[in-house]
Amino acid sequence: MKVGFIGVGNMGGPMCRNIIRNTNHEVVVFDLNADAVKACTDLGASSAASVADVAARCDVVITSLPIPKVVEAVTLGPDGIAANAKPGTVFIDLSTNAPATARKVHEGMQAKGIAMLEAPVSGGVARATDGTIVIMVGGDTATFEQQLPLLKSFSGEVVHVGEIGMGSTAKLINNMLAFCNAAAAAEALMMGKRSGIDLKKLDAVIRNASGMSSGYANLSTKVLAGNFRPTFALDLAHKDLRLALEMADDLGTPGMIAPQVMSLMRMARGMGLGGDDSASIMRVYEKALGEEVRA
Repeated sequence: MKVGFIGVGNMGGPMCRNIIRNTNHEVVVFDLNADAVKACTDLGASSAASVADVAARCDVVITSLPIPKVVEAVTLGPDGIAANAKPGTVFIDLSTNAPATARKVHEGMQAKGIAMLEAPVSGGVARATDGTIVIMVGGDTATFEQQLPLLKSFSGEVVHVGEIGMGSTAKLINNMLAFCNAAAAAEALMMGKRSGIDLKKLDAVIRNASGMSSGYANLSTKVLAGNFRPTFALDLAHKDLRLALEMADDLGTPGMIAPQVMSLMRMARGMGLGGDDSASIMRVYEKALGEEVRA
């Protein structure tokens, strides 16, 4: 089978490379970043000239893209996947998206005889690299079962959550919860700093007690080391939380916590930290209180 992969950056790149390593499929890649493409072609993939070229050449086309408007352009634009893929192609979108955008793209694919799975992922760059990423899949059961071996080739857990739109729903709810946990972790660590407790010992307690969460683990690892190099940029976290809050509004669900986390993210971005890691929300506390939380 010939598999196309569009968007082989921080997240897409490691997932694509795991497909290359773990399957016998011929893999064709496209990205605007030549170095990202080379990291895949060095393992045996071939490069394509454009999105249209990937779509025309491949049986399955996978995308991993940053924001919904880019997903729409790549899928439904005049030089995109729907306009250039042959009927019978399967399209799999790994991007974090709004449910409404996923459904819109699905309609466009259906009109061209292209099957679709929305398959957002969770776990970050580290788990994308080691092949333990979690995939939450929306789409019809037959297409899901057909593509399950391919999805398993670069993941640790694959969950079919329902029809198109439900994958995005699951991802946004999960990310909202993770961001809220991370914001609580920032507040807790600043409390620890100001109390005078040994932060390494406090960290050891939390990691082995009831306060532990992946949101805490990810933030504390970055903050205590003073390492804000992006593995998941604040701008992307802000985008995901904004989509989650829009969904909550559509569903009539009151927001008691997540809107406050959004304000914290806005403050961090206002400080020019949008390109840094999402753990940079801690630096809002640090700037306000004039002290750093490091161990």
